[in-house]
Amino acid sequence: MKINRRNFLAASSAAMLAHNRLPSVLANSSTESSSFSPAQKQVSVYTTAHKTDHRISPTGTLSFKAVGQPKETQICVFVDPGRQFQTFLGIGGALTDAAAETFAMLPKAKQREFLDAHFDETRGIGYKLARTNIHSCDFSSGSYTYIDEGDKDLKSFSVAHDKKYRIPFIKEAIAATRGKLNIFASPWSPPAFMKDNNNILRGGKLKPEFHQSWANYYPKFIKAYQAEGIPIWGISIQNEPMATQKWESCIYTAEEERDFLKNYLGPTMKREGLADKKIIAWDHNRDLIYQRVSTMMADPKAASYVWGIGFHWYEPWSGGDQMFDNVRLVYQTFPEKHLIFTEGCVDSFDAKRIGEWKFGEQYGRSMINDFNSGTVGWTDWNILLDERGGPNHVENFCFAPVHADTKTGELTYLSSYYYIGHFSKFIQPGARRIASSPSRSQLLSTAFLNPDGKVTVVVMNPTDKDAVYWLWVSGNAAEVNSLPHSIQTLVF
Repeated sequence: MKINRRNFLAASSAAMLAHNRLPSVLANSSTESSSFSPAQKQVSVYTTAHKTDHRISPTGTLSFKAVGQPKETQICVFVDPGRQFQTFLGIGGALTDAAAETFAMLPKAKQREFLDAHFDETRGIGYKLARTNIHSCDFSSGSYTYIDEGDKDLKSFSVAHDKKYRIPFIKEAIAATRGKLNIFASPWSPPAFMKDNNNILRGGKLKPEFHQSWANYYPKFIKAYQAEGIPIWGISIQNEPMATQKWESCIYTAEEERDFLKNYLGPTMKREGLADKKIIAWDHNRDLIYQRVSTMMADPKAASYVWGIGFHWYEPWSGGDQMFDNVRLVYQTFPEKHLIFTEGCVDSFDAKRIGEWKFGEQYGRSMINDFNSGTVGWTDWNILLDERGGPNHVENFCFAPVHADTKTGELTYLSSYYYIGHFSKFIQPGARRIASSPSRSQLLSTAFLNPDGKVTVVVMNPTDKDAVYWLWVSGNAAEVNSLPHSIQTLVF
């Protein structure tokens, strides 16, 4: 589908006028004063809905009225700003080689449109988080590293390869956010000579004799990128450490990841003056997340280096259940660590499926459940791909929220772009998640209290039926109409 710029821009201007305020201090406790009153407050409603022109469009201004106890027959979404949970970091996507190469093929006007659509707070959806790859991944045009093969001392280390496409692209993204972009980087594999299969592809393990050499690689990358004007906020230890893939991959058991962090990577980052960089463990699916985290956390020294736990959504053997309870269990058991969604997309690209509405609903369902399970940040996979779902050097073509036709220069915005925007545009860094509870399974919801004191509630209706519900806060409620297969953001 093509972006509806008129409706979208109208939403952008109205929403951001309400949100661009200096943050106030939020208390740290999980139970705040219950004095918040919605009386006399108005609710601004923004809607994206299937079979309509609504794309993050302003669709109404509602008023609260005193209602007291709701009836059993009424559908409600209950919101309690007095019950607060994790602090929100941001939402974004991956600035991969594939995204950068595709971006470079766009006309200048379309490049500007793309940057504004993703990173501008007023004209777009306000991304504040990004991931990038440490040398090549599957979404690169070919395999490469930053050193000569066999150079264990890293004397040949250079990011010259990335200066053609990726570094300029990332710098444009940073400029579009006015420097407000937190970027973390992930490796898909050490160089071939450091692995027991002598191949950068197809799994294999890091050889013990190269543990220190590989640990030295991370600070080399961070400092090289920072020298190019790209601050790196954090790193993950290894992308998908339990997946042997035909592309760049490397296997670590929980104990191997723990010991590499404890004995090599953590001390090296500290020694290199990079102790402030966030280190993300796991960076794989929700299925094994508790086992991996509990193994890491059982070792105090290893745990001391872990800022947070990254996870993906690919669980093909889980019967369609995306295993959100596993994430929630980690949040409940290890509340001192941060949960961050680091990758997810719709795979098996087929151009005929590009208009499928369910893509957006998959994103919405994941984001609502992940945030309600304690997640602080949410990072989509490739931010941009071409008309084939690449480039990808092993033909692992996938969908992105935006695709570019590199022949015509046209951009196509999928439903997933708008669904992400219902969160990223309205929830500000530093917001606190607050209690939110629908009274019917037809609806899904999450809610946040922004630093400026405004409440943002996201409500999704993935069913074929509309629903009239009450947004209920402290005995006051506003009546809202939810269209079939829609997502709404309510701001008051």
